[in-house]
Amino acid sequence: MLDGIITGLQTALLPTNLMMVVLGCFVGTFIGMLPGLGPVSAIALMIPITYGIDPASGIILMAGVYYGAIFGGSTSSILINAPGCSGTVVTAFDGYPLAAKGQAGKALALAAYASFAGGTISAIFLLLAAPTLAKVSLSFQSADYFALMVLGLSAVAAFSGKGQVVKALIMTVFGLMLSTVGTDRATGVERFTFGSIDLLDGISFLLLAMATFALAEAMMSVLERVDEGAETQDMTKLGSMKLSKEEIKEVAPTVARSSVLGFLVGVLPGAGATIAAFLAYGVDRNLAKGDKKDEFGTGSLRGLAAPEAANNAASSGSFVPLLTLGIPGSGTTAIMLGALISYGIQPGPRLFVDHPEVFWSVIISMYVGNVVLLILNLPLIPYISRLLIIPKPILVPMILLFSITGVYLVSFNSMDILIMAGICALAIFLRLLTFPMAPLLLGFILGGMMEDNLRRALLINDDSLSFLWERPITLTIMLITLLILVAPLFQKAIKRFFHIESNAESLTID
Repeated sequence: MLDGIITGLQTALLPTNLMMVVLGCFVGTFIGMLPGLGPVSAIALMIPITYGIDPASGIILMAGVYYGAIFGGSTSSILINAPGCSGTVVTAFDGYPLAAKGQAGKALALAAYASFAGGTISAIFLLLAAPTLAKVSLSFQSADYFALMVLGLSAVAAFSGKGQVVKALIMTVFGLMLSTVGTDRATGVERFTFGSIDLLDGISFLLLAMATFALAEAMMSVLERVDEGAETQDMTKLGSMKLSKEEIKEVAPTVARSSVLGFLVGVLPGAGATIAAFLAYGVDRNLAKGDKKDEFGTGSLRGLAAPEAANNAASSGSFVPLLTLGIPGSGTTAIMLGALISYGIQPGPRLFVDHPEVFWSVIISMYVGNVVLLILNLPLIPYISRLLIIPKPILVPMILLFSITGVYLVSFNSMDILIMAGICALAIFLRLLTFPMAPLLLGFILGGMMEDNLRRALLINDDSLSFLWERPITLTIMLITLLILVAPLFQKAIKRFFHIESNAESLTID
């Protein structure tokens, strides 16, 4: 292992490869800022450029673009509520409200620090534990993945306001329903396509995210003309970029916890940065107490730090199944797998032996890339935040243009734009009725994976639900889910008990 690290350092710190890291981070950050493009588009654009260069340099460049795009995607989420990629959707929940309060500078700085911490912690984990974690991820079966998806859905309460759990559940079910639209991947049967060829591939996550957040937010800002003057006044303020000692103490445990969680989720093939961000946000909100819990969704620093640390940690974690097993954990790493194979390199257990310079240099370059991203982004914050000064009559059409262009470039299907407009109209109606949008996305993300893993688990167990308790991993995850669901009820019961007891004591004293 020590020899591998030395080989990685020698390769990653070559002037050419350092330049590749800087170039990848720079390009990835700016592509990530554009709503609708994200890391998949960014890496796809890099593939032709990497032909003809050394394999280690090419993969280092693409890795830099990958976590640069995740890093940059938070900027548009915070400033204009238009997630640059699916992994930064959760960032908008508290990042955008902070910007609306005139704290855009602090939000962008915190996102940069949390991303750096998440990336650094995961790079260290990747360095020390990649071979072991590969074996752990191999031990996960369909039943375990299904239990993990159920655990993810249990976080739905984290995305609902006080007394809105029923509305959140309704939106989650709606998201699960939307995830079934298209062709059944197992049987090839059309479902809820209404005879339309355009719906055979289902509804894309990017389309749904853009319709419910970017487009809906732009339209809502047009509808809310009464508050326009006050909001513009707040939104044009950058605010201080400094975090107080109390704020650092508040977010430090969140960043550490979310980084570890994000990395572990990223290691699991097929999970990825989006699920990691949702889970980290849900866990942290459930752990928060009193007023701190109520702050989530209205501009909580912890609510911003958790997904930012988790999605960057998951980005690094996703390289574990890619490099050690040859299994892509997401669409982005699937493109990188294709790039590796085109170089004549087969990812898998033999990669340590056959191409140690590629494996170790990519891991070392991740840490270097995180330092580069921090150096690049912090000085740029005052300039990036100038987006807030753009008047609404110009900004709203720009958001519409980026959203529509981004969705169209994914499929080159004009029908997707009409579907997006329809979902946007529905989202505005639901938002006026105070239905939360986040559970819709959560249900949609987890729906397809839940269905596939449930079907496989039932097939293996002869249509018996015994798989839920037969495997120790599955049983443990299901018990954790049960505890999460029951804990709020216990808390309410205890509070009510002590309230009744205190009232009885006061009556006795009187």
